[in-house]
Amino acid sequence: MAILLGSIADDYTGASDLANTLTKNGLRTVQTVGIPDPSLSLPDVDAVVVSLKIRSVAAADAVAAATKAELWLRGRGAAHVLYKICSTFDSTDAGNIGPVTEALSDAVGGGLVVVTPAFPETGRTVYLGHLFVGGQPLNESPLKDHPLNPMHDANLVRVMARQSRGAVGLVDLASIGAGADAVRARLEALRAAGVTTAIADAVFERDLETLGEIALETPVSTGASGLGLGLARALVRSGRVSSAVTTTADAIRPVGGLAAVVAGSCSRATLRQLEVAEQSMPVLRLDPEKLLAGPDEIATAISWAGDRISAGPVVVAASAAPETVSRLQAQYGRDASGHAIETATSIIAAELVARGVRRLVVAGGETSGAAVDRLAIPAFLIGPEIAPGVPVLRTVGNAQGDMLLALKSGNFGGEDFFTAALAMMH
Repeated sequence: MAILLGSIADDYTGASDLANTLTKNGLRTVQTVGIPDPSLSLPDVDAVVVSLKIRSVAAADAVAAATKAELWLRGRGAAHVLYKICSTFDSTDAGNIGPVTEALSDAVGGGLVVVTPAFPETGRTVYLGHLFVGGQPLNESPLKDHPLNPMHDANLVRVMARQSRGAVGLVDLASIGAGADAVRARLEALRAAGVTTAIADAVFERDLETLGEIALETPVSTGASGLGLGLARALVRSGRVSSAVTTTADAIRPVGGLAAVVAGSCSRATLRQLEVAEQSMPVLRLDPEKLLAGPDEIATAISWAGDRISAGPVVVAASAAPETVSRLQAQYGRDASGHAIETATSIIAAELVARGVRRLVVAGGETSGAAVDRLAIPAFLIGPEIAPGVPVLRTVGNAQGDMLLALKSGNFGGEDFFTAALAMMH
C-alpha cells in the first residue's frame, strides 16, 4: 500500500475530523489508532491518518510518538505529512505543537513549515496571525477555557514562538490573496530571515487551497482539517488520485446491536446537546466529584444503563459546567482530575459494549481517545458525515466485531447532534 498523503493527528476526534475532510475532498482515507500492527489488513487508500493521543502530554512524549508515526508513514510512500492539530490551537506555553512541528521537519532535513489552524467551514479563521472563532478573537470566545489546554492568547505567532526553538513568522492574507507565487516569494523572504515556522492567514476556502498547493511542495505542514482540505484538493488537481470513490460500501453497512452515548466534554456545545437529548432519551448525569472519589459512581452508571438500554439508546454523561471543572481542578489537580474522568468514561463505554452496544457516540476529544484505547480498536473506515468534522466510523480489526462509532470534538455539532448521529448509525 503506497499512500500519497500521511497525517499524524494529536487526538482521536481530530483524526476523524481530518479523515472526514480528506474523504469529502476526494481521497480514499483510513484512520488508524496508533501505528498499525503489521498483521492488520488495511484497504488500498490515498491517505492514512494516524491517531495519537498526544495533545495534552509532555512535549518530549509527544515528539517521540509523532516521529515514530512519521517514520511509519514515510515508509509507506507519504511524501508529505500533515501534523493535524485542533482548529482552536489547543496548546499551552508548555505544549507540543512547536516541538512536534520542529521534530517532524528535522527528521526530513529541516526547512520552513507552514502552520495554520484555520477552517472557515467551522468558523475558525486566521487574520494577521490572530485566530478567530466565529468572528471573535479566540481569547474572547467561549472556547478559551478548555479544561486541559486553555487558550488566552489569540496571537498565534506569539503562541508558537513561546514553544519553538526557531523563529516564527507570518504569511499574511494579502500575500495569500495574491496567489501561489506571492506566497512562495513571502516564504522565501522568511527563510532568508532565518524563520523556520510560518503562521499562515486564511479566511476563505480559496486561501486554504492556495496554502495546500504550497504546503504540498514541502515535506511537512501543521494545521487543522482546513489545511487537509487544501492538501486534498491540490492532490486531486495534480491527477495523482486514482479513484473518485472515497466511501466504501463496508463503511456504511448496518451493524445492528444496541446504541449509547458517552459524554465527557464540558464544552458549552456538548452541555446544550445533552439538554436536547434529555427530551428524547434517558440521560444520566454523573457526579464528577464522586467519579474522582472512587468506583461506586461507575458501578451506578453501568447498572443504570443496563436496566434501560434494551429499550433504546441511553446517554451517560460526566460533563460539567466550567465552574465545577475549575473547582475540581483546584482541589485534585488538572491532570489528575482529567485522567480520572477519562478513565471512568472509558470503563463505562467498554462495559456498555460488553453488554451489546455496537453503535456508540462519544463526546469529547480526551474521552474519545480513552474509550477507543480501552476498546482496543485498531482502525476505522470513514463513513458519511453527521455534522461538519464528524463522520460515522466503522471499526476495522477489533475483537468485538463490527461497530459504528462517532467521535465528536466537544465543540462540534448542532443541538440535536446525539439524536442525529444515532439516526445515521444502523
